[in-house]
Amino acid sequence: MSINATNTGVKKEIIPSGNYVARCYSMIHVGTSEENIMGEYKTTNKVRITWELPTELRVFNEEKGEQPMVISQEFNLSMHEKSNLRKFLESWRGQGFSDDEAENFDITKLLGIPCMINIIHKLSTKSGNQYAIISNVSAIPKGMNCPPQINPTFEFNFEDKFSIEVLESFPDFIKDKIKASDEYKKLIAPNSSDIADLPESDSVYNDGENNDGSDLPF
Repeated sequence: MSINATNTGVKKEIIPSGNYVARCYSMIHVGTSEENIMGEYKTTNKVRITWELPTELRVFNEEKGEQPMVISQEFNLSMHEKSNLRKFLESWRGQGFSDDEAENFDITKLLGIPCMINIIHKLSTKSGNQYAIISNVSAIPKGMNCPPQINPTFEFNFEDKFSIEVLESFPDFIKDKIKASDEYKKLIAPNSSDIADLPESDSVYNDGENNDGSDLPF
């Protein structure tokens, strides 16, 4: 007699590959921690950025009705000329950053800004499952409009947009990364696990778009 373990869970639908209009609506500062990159431990400071796809609506929850599919990508918080974040943003805005612009760029300017993204599928070496990633990004072509934003703009950081209540609502894999970060450990005090004095419900939602009216998206 054999005892066979099977995967009977329902697979989450991945976004079909292709080009989409999208809008950045969420930004989570994951924080600084040590990461094993190809066998070498490096200290990285990560941000998780999420876009909604307003043309790809699905019913994930009957009570909420149709909602847009979303895709997230993590980046090192670095605007070095060779960094992935800087290359990604330069492709999005269609123009390079000067050294002065890149020196202290506030990436929350991306919130509410539309773009075009190309999504491709890759195969996970661990699970063997396909997953979607953003392979490239560009500004919305002239004459094309992105539908209005559906999800409320969301920001989470370790300063003015921190909330224990919101943190606990995150999926475990995000929550665990944040709680392992240097920023979180400093926030709860290095010699104490007491978090009673931390804010429970700061305003982390911000309706509206960050757009100064210039030709560049940000």
